[in-house]
Amino acid sequence: MSFVEIEIASQPECWRRAAELAPSHAAALPAAGERVAVVGCGTSFYMAQAYASLREESGQGETDAFAASEFPTRRRYDRVVALTRSGTTTEVLELLDRLRGTTPTVAITADPETPVMTAADAVVVLDFADEQSVVQTRFATTLLTLLRAHLGLHTDAVVRDAERALAKPLPEGLVDCTQFSFLGRGWTAGLANEAALKMKEASLSWTESYAAMEYRHGPISIATDTTATWMFGAAPEGLREQLLETGARWVQSDLDPLADLIRVQRLAVARATARGLDPDAPRHLTRSVVLADA
Repeated sequence: MSFVEIEIASQPECWRRAAELAPSHAAALPAAGERVAVVGCGTSFYMAQAYASLREESGQGETDAFAASEFPTRRRYDRVVALTRSGTTTEVLELLDRLRGTTPTVAITADPETPVMTAADAVVVLDFADEQSVVQTRFATTLLTLLRAHLGLHTDAVVRDAERALAKPLPEGLVDCTQFSFLGRGWTAGLANEAALKMKEASLSWTESYAAMEYRHGPISIATDTTATWMFGAAPEGLREQLLETGARWVQSDLDPLADLIRVQRLAVARATARGLDPDAPRHLTRSVVLADA
């Protein structure tokens, strides 16, 4: 088995540990009512999008998500949360340095032996969810589980859904589709973005992601009988029927959306294997983006 397959399979246990740890990190994580920004790069940015939407929708405070390189430094926040698996990503470290002494910061990372440990005011380390594969799977979902638990939005049923997502076979024929569109609403829009990225990274697949209501406004025109359109969570009324009229394949699940992301991770590995690719070592990518001239 590849590293990424082992890491995907370990997610239920990682999520249990993260949920148990959440209370012990409450002082470092955003308090209800704070105005918060969440930053990251790549997968971490998409987890930031999901968390920001969850936090604001649950009434716990205004929350924005940004790619670390695009943070609006003139805005004022009560706290900035930085997500970085490696703890070495250039854009994240530069932003934390700029915010030092002006805005409280907390980083969530997998590696306690990296510069982020001193770059942020507080650090949450999820080293048990670190990964050997370049492609992120369990660290991203584990940090989001920690944050969902901190918001009071995690339940044991989510972990059970994760186990179901690992045990149930993928829909027949899905690996043979040539194009994938991932859709989400609210917090699941971030999951849709992450799903599209996973398929690109691991299997070099043609993928796109959209807010579900926006899919009708142009993107649906690409749908054909070789397209799979994957919906995270509840779909807007009539969208499934409209999509099926194109001849494309509709994919939806009754699993918790974060657990449903596991199925996409598995699909990415299955497509990579079918195409003779190594899902642990995607083209042109490394574990962390460190800009030597930054």
